[in-house]
Amino acid sequence: MADDRPRLSRSESLHQQVARNIRNDIEAGRLRDGQPLPSTRELAAQWGVSVFTIDSAMKILIADGLVESKPRAGRVVTAPAQRNEVRTNRPVVLLIGGYAGSGKTELGRILARETGWPMLDKDTLTRPVVEAALEFVGCSPNDRESETYLHSIRPREYEALHNAVTENVQCGNNAIVTAPFIKELRDESWIARTRATFAALNADLTFVWVHCDLATMLTYVRHRGAARDASKLDNWSTYAESVDVDFRPSVDHTVIDNSASGEPLQAQAHNLVATLLTARP
Repeated sequence: MADDRPRLSRSESLHQQVARNIRNDIEAGRLRDGQPLPSTRELAAQWGVSVFTIDSAMKILIADGLVESKPRAGRVVTAPAQRNEVRTNRPVVLLIGGYAGSGKTELGRILARETGWPMLDKDTLTRPVVEAALEFVGCSPNDRESETYLHSIRPREYEALHNAVTENVQCGNNAIVTAPFIKELRDESWIARTRATFAALNADLTFVWVHCDLATMLTYVRHRGAARDASKLDNWSTYAESVDVDFRPSVDHTVIDNSASGEPLQAQAHNLVATLLTARP
């Protein structure tokens, strides 16, 4: 039987990596304020590490004020929801791209919690319809590599995402948009059309690329346990050869470093928002 537990890389200390992953889940809202964490032994089994490693990770999170140890309740999350919306004079659109497991969805959720802006994630918006369409044409609902998916279904996913973003902007809303955008950010004509679309709507468009090293990507992909990633995990070496970790969009953009050596996503998200607000009239 395959072991589907998240595997940790050795690019940083194990307890630091556990703490970083749990911190991202807290700051992205997946672990909520007041929610009890699993026991030390359960977390150790989940991550495939010792109880000592988990205790060391918890010490970091407690020191950061993200976890509290309560008598008889164990360790609980301490992360009150932020409800203050960041106001802008005109709509702001953040297009966040990155490879699978780079942390773009986590970044989007953190930004949405900090700003109060709507988050539009491609997979969340389109996955049920995509899976039904793939089954209808005789493919696996988890297929993301076949010619059928790439040429017949994937373009419609991005069309639906684009329409949802456009509708929000037409209503005067800001939008945080997360999708790989790998093919799109290599296509100068797509970039030009997208910029023209939102310029015509009097919206400020910012491209964001989430950089991540391969070891950290593998940890994220295993941790989220999505069925659509099964093919990547079964053939990780082959998939890794297709990933250009040095890729950067050909348009002006902001890079968020979600590698083990990078700053916490929360800090980078906060700096991104501050930069956006400073640059706007």
